[in-house]
Amino acid sequence: MAYWLFKSEPDVWSWTQQKAKGKAGEEWTGVRNYQARNNMRAMQLGDKGFFYHSNEGKEIVGIVEVCTLAHPDSTDLNWECVDIRALMDVPKPVTLADVKAKPELAKMSLVASMRLSVQPVTAQEWKIVCGMAGFKAKEIP
Repeated sequence: MAYWLFKSEPDVWSWTQQKAKGKAGEEWTGVRNYQARNNMRAMQLGDKGFFYHSNEGKEIVGIVEVCTLAHPDSTDLNWECVDIRALMDVPKPVTLADVKAKPELAKMSLVASMRLSVQPVTAQEWKIVCGMAGFKAKEIP
């Protein structure tokens, strides 16, 4: 399993809207960056991701999973996207400032490639951030 981070401006697509889509999930449309698109092409069913509110809040607010592999983006068939579904809220949102304050997360894409809308997260980063979010070790999704 791989881990990812999906960034969205909450006034465009919020965590509340993502959760409302239920088990069916929703296309992660509108990505127009080749590296982010390639990240989605690499995703497998069941991969987990952080849902991150950018611009407003600047915080990880939920956990999602990939529920449909890369396919043409319905908003522009020249691009591709995956579908993701909400799994759970994080017990405590993790802000960008929180992530930047952890030396062991200095190389995390959220810090190093802040503009990238779909980013890889290493297994170690996933574990650290989940701990920061209030998940106990045996509860980490």
